[in-house]
Amino acid sequence: MTPQQKSFNFASLLLCACMFASGACGIILEYIQASLASMILGNAFEQWAMVIGLMMFWMGFGSLIQTRISKPYLVYAFIGIEIFLALAGGFSPTLTYLSYGYTAHYSLVLYFFVSLIGILIGLEIPVIIRINNDYSDELSTNLGRILSADYIGSLAGSLIYVFVLLRYTPITQAAFLTAGMNFFLALVTFVYFTRKKLIPKSIVLSFVMGITLAAIIYGYLSNREWQVKIEQPLYDDPIVYSQASQYQHIVITHYNPLDETRLFLNGNLQLCSTDEDRYHESLVHPAMALAKVKNRVLILGGGDGCALREVLKYKEIKEVLLVDLDPAMTTLAASHPLLTRINQNAFQDARTVVLPAKGILPGPDRQIYMGTKEKRHAIPTLPGQTPSTRHLADVKVMNVDADKFLGEIQGFWNVIIVDMPDPSSPELTKLYAREFYKKIKQHLSQNGIMVVQSTSPYMAKESFLCIGRTLESAGFSILPFHENVPSFGDWGWYLAWNPAIQTPKLMDKIAGLNFSVQTRFLTPEVFRSQLVFGKGLLETDRTEINTLLHPVLLTIYNHESWLLE
Repeated sequence: MTPQQKSFNFASLLLCACMFASGACGIILEYIQASLASMILGNAFEQWAMVIGLMMFWMGFGSLIQTRISKPYLVYAFIGIEIFLALAGGFSPTLTYLSYGYTAHYSLVLYFFVSLIGILIGLEIPVIIRINNDYSDELSTNLGRILSADYIGSLAGSLIYVFVLLRYTPITQAAFLTAGMNFFLALVTFVYFTRKKLIPKSIVLSFVMGITLAAIIYGYLSNREWQVKIEQPLYDDPIVYSQASQYQHIVITHYNPLDETRLFLNGNLQLCSTDEDRYHESLVHPAMALAKVKNRVLILGGGDGCALREVLKYKEIKEVLLVDLDPAMTTLAASHPLLTRINQNAFQDARTVVLPAKGILPGPDRQIYMGTKEKRHAIPTLPGQTPSTRHLADVKVMNVDADKFLGEIQGFWNVIIVDMPDPSSPELTKLYAREFYKKIKQHLSQNGIMVVQSTSPYMAKESFLCIGRTLESAGFSILPFHENVPSFGDWGWYLAWNPAIQTPKLMDKIAGLNFSVQTRFLTPEVFRSQLVFGKGLLETDRTEINTLLHPVLLTIYNHESWLLE
């Protein structure tokens, strides 16, 4: 084999490696843009479909325009494509977030980057195929090597995005890491082809590559600082905490003049310290008061700890299990001083169960204690009162998907509190599906009571009513109620129970209802008033039920009036 043949073989191998890496980077950039669209524009189903479809369209356009690149400039074109991809891919999340905070045309900025990145990715494959054509024996070999490298790279990119970038890095940082790989492709190609004198050296291109490298490094080192500055215009109050966990983006703001703390998940308000008692007392105490027995309580969601705080007021409690998917949320609620003050250290003696890889059962699990190991818990009190302690049998926090938990766990609970975020995404909508409620029914005791957070009956009326119909289709008897929570507006819940409990008897119990614990807002009279709805608020012509295979609630919720204002 002659030196020239060896050079050609190595060049072909290098181009295949570039195609593998560019395939990985390309799919990661697609996922980043789709994730951005879902976070900013909402409705993940629609936005992922739109972004991927739009990218595929512009990739086709990129494949067409590559025909205008003459053969002597193909290597330069490839290097230029990787440089532009590095800059566009790296800075697009930051610039899109910036436009979201400061302009009303952020969707145009988002789709501009989607289109630009699509064109550049569309240029990559045919350009590499044309370059590699000089180093392959025949067209079929050339196509086979390049396309297989691209497809395998796409799989590798998908795995890296899901299991590494999505879990451990903010989306802005993931973009710069991917940009770094694109730049590395350009650098390796430039160095090899110039050293082998396959292309002439270019001072201008060297200068551009130096500037690009400096920009990517600066962006990577500064992206976390930029993220906080860019986010601030999206919130009324100063941000005191911001974290992108594996599952969601968590932000805490604090307004000093009113000592008001707000918690946001993916930009959506979850609680406000000045009126959260209206929400959490309404969520917890009617169900607890109506339950015949209340020694075992299951909380699905509620990672902020406020529902747990209210449950722990009852001396009858022997076991409380809180199931929340995100360990970052429960850890934050157990440690951040602003949140621990709101939830009154509800997690102080909770045990966190770290699940084995194979699932919930069977298999040993490792238990980590937060706080002391003594089973004592501070009884929540009103401001000015001295807190006391009492024995608490068991408070456990389990970080696992609630649907998976219900499918694998055994046992019954007397009260089940479902405090999930609104059904704004596919992964959340399944937690409002008939199949999910049927799983809950299998774990609710015969005389047990369930309560479900159910969005706003005013701003999301059809979503609220759809949740009620879905509960009934799962075999529950239901009772809707609502309350004005100033931070949220008119908010609604459903009480649900096995039909073995006759509704007239339950209503009789409500008529004579008393709360055995201290509350800041809720009284029996207030709860009875919550059962009254204005004329027409519970009427609709729609009959859909939310199921796993037909998640109608996602579309209904994402087209309610508060999202169209």
